[in-house]
Amino acid sequence: MSNLIKGKEQEWETVIGLEIHAQVKSNSKLFSSSSSTFGSKPNSQVSLVDAAMPGMLPVINKYCIEQAIKTGIGLNAKINNYSVFDRKNYFYADLPQGYQISQYKHPIVGEGKVTIDFKDGSSKDIRIVRLHLEQDAGKSIHDQNPTKTYVDLNRSGVALMEIVSEPDIRSADEAGLYISKIRSILMYLDTCDGNMQEGSLRADVNISVRKLDDKYGTRCEIKNLNSIKFIKQAINYEVKRQIEVLEEGGVIEQNTLLFNTSTGKTRPMRSKEEAHDYRYFPDPDLLPLEIDQEDIDKLKKTITELPDDRKKRYVDDYNLSNYDASVLTADKFVSDYFDNVIKFDKTLKKSSKIVVNWITSELFSLLNENNIEINNSPITPQYLGKLVKLLKEDIISGKIAKDVLVEMFNTKKDPEKIIEQKGLKQVTDTSEIENIVNEVLQENQKMVDQYLSGKDKLLGFFVGQTMKKSKGKANPKILNEILQSKLSKKN
Repeated sequence: MSNLIKGKEQEWETVIGLEIHAQVKSNSKLFSSSSSTFGSKPNSQVSLVDAAMPGMLPVINKYCIEQAIKTGIGLNAKINNYSVFDRKNYFYADLPQGYQISQYKHPIVGEGKVTIDFKDGSSKDIRIVRLHLEQDAGKSIHDQNPTKTYVDLNRSGVALMEIVSEPDIRSADEAGLYISKIRSILMYLDTCDGNMQEGSLRADVNISVRKLDDKYGTRCEIKNLNSIKFIKQAINYEVKRQIEVLEEGGVIEQNTLLFNTSTGKTRPMRSKEEAHDYRYFPDPDLLPLEIDQEDIDKLKKTITELPDDRKKRYVDDYNLSNYDASVLTADKFVSDYFDNVIKFDKTLKKSSKIVVNWITSELFSLLNENNIEINNSPITPQYLGKLVKLLKEDIISGKIAKDVLVEMFNTKKDPEKIIEQKGLKQVTDTSEIENIVNEVLQENQKMVDQYLSGKDKLLGFFVGQTMKKSKGKANPKILNEILQSKLSKKN
C-alpha cells in the first residue's frame, strides 16, 4: 500500500518523527519527594525544590531511574551505563527555575526499535533514537480570570520519559499505530499509566514532505497532542498545508505549531528552536549517573510478557491470526481479559477465535456505547467464558446469546441464571421443532409453492418464521435440516 500523497502537480512523501512524553508511573517526582498524583488542589504538591527556592538541591529518585531502564528494555534499546543530566535553559512563567533538568548528549537509553503491525499481516520497524529523562514544567491557567494567568506548580518536577523516534513514519495511520504500540509497551511494563486524557502520555509531531527519494524537507513541529485521533487529524492537515505551500512556489518555514481541535487546523506558535538555543550544559548539582550492568540485568529479570511475546503466544498456542493477536495485545487490559476468559474453561482454547469475536465485537460495542474501559466491565471474564461455553454446547442460540450479553451487562448476573429465569434454553427436541416447521409451512402455502417453483432464497423466510414462532429458541442447525427435508419431499 502506497503512502504517497497526490498534490495538484505530483506525488509527495510524508516524513514524520515523534517525540512522545510519557509520565513515569511513580508516587513522587523526579528530584523531590512531592506527590505526583493527578487532579489534586492547585499548588498542593509543591516542595521547595519544585518551586526553585534558593539553595534547594535536587536528589534523584532511584525508582524513576529504574522505570526508565525497564522502558528501554521494553523498547529493545541500549541501556547506557553512563548518562548525564543537563540544564535546558528557556523561560516560561510556569518553569520556576528558568531551566529544565533534562538529558541531551548522554541519555539514559540509546537506540532501539518497535514493530508496528498492519491489517494485511505485514509489519514495519520504527527506529528509536533515544529515551531521556526530564522533569515536567508547571501549568499556566488562562481561563479563570480575564486579565490574569494563574500558575499551578503541582506538575513541576514530575518525571517524564521522552521517547524520540527516527523520521521513519510515513503516514498519519502509521503514527497512530506507533503511538498505540508505545502506549501498550509502557502499560505492560507498568512504567506509565498511558492516560492521554490526563496528559500522562502526549506527543510532539515533526512533519515534513518531500518528492520521492529527495532529501528531507523543512520540518514543522506540532506540540502537545494528547489524543491519537487529534494526532492523525493534525498530521493530515499539516501535510496538506505544506504540499499546497510548496506547489504554489512558497517555502516552508521551520515553525513550532499548535493544533486547534475545534477548527482542525494548525497555527504558528513560535519559530522552531535548535538545540543550541537552549544552551545545554551539565547540571552542576547532579553527578553523572553511573549504572552497573548487574543492576540492569536484575531489572531485565523482573519484566513480564510484553506485547510482541504475548502476540506470538496467541498465534502459536491459539492459532489466532496476526491481526487478531495484535488487536488483543494492543491494550494490556484487553489481553488480560482474553486470557482470563480462556482460563475459565480449558475447552475454550479450541474456541479462541469465537472468544476474540465476542470480546472485540459484541463486548467492545457495549463498552464503547457506555464509555467504559474493559478493566471496569460489568461482565467478568468468567461470565463471558460461561456464555461462550453455553453457546458452543447449543444450550442457547447466537441471537439469544447477544440478548443475554446485554442483560449481563445491565445486571452483572450469571448468564446461566438469566437463561433459566427467562426460559431461554435452546429447543433441540426434533419433534418440537418439526411441529413448528409444519405450522409455518401450512400458514405460508403460497410461499411454499414459490419455493418449489425455483425461488430457493425463500428458505431464509421459512427459517425466520420458524425462529419467530420458537421465540428464537429453535436450534438453527436442526431447524435447517428439518425444513430442507420437508420441502424436498414436497417437490
